[in-house]
Amino acid sequence: MTTVQEYLTTSYEADREYVDGELLERHSGEQPHTRVHGTVAYLLFRQERGAGDRVLMSQRVEISATRFRVPDVCVVLASDPAEPIVRHPPFLCVEILCELDTPARLNEKLSDYFRMGVRYVWVLDPLARRAYCYTPGEMHEVLDGVLRTNNPDIAVPLADAFEE
Repeated sequence: MTTVQEYLTTSYEADREYVDGELLERHSGEQPHTRVHGTVAYLLFRQERGAGDRVLMSQRVEISATRFRVPDVCVVLASDPAEPIVRHPPFLCVEILCELDTPARLNEKLSDYFRMGVRYVWVLDPLARRAYCYTPGEMHEVLDGVLRTNNPDIAVPLADAFEE
């Protein structure tokens, strides 16, 4: 078992999540995942100033005193404090799936985000080329071809996110 202090003072080659004393590896590094990760972050960065937000990649987010998640990309409001670890609910968290992700692990992560107060979570599946938008109590597959948020308004076309 690892303490919170050990977690917070240790650097990992690929950052890990911390859940109730357990270190959880994040599944990344495979080309379909990293390609969509970088592309979505780029598309969000391009909208950053107009939307009034800040885009962060692989940023530690403190869900609670014993839970830290590391979304692939998150968007925080410009009015939120710029802290080394995000402690205010991000406006948007983006998760890019890989073959090793399980529904149970994803559901636990989504529950953590919404308990913290995150308003939107986008989940992208690069292999199936599908995307899902989650809000508290609701989930829908993105069928119109655009991932969206409201207030601030952010839009990412799936064709661009999955571009080869």
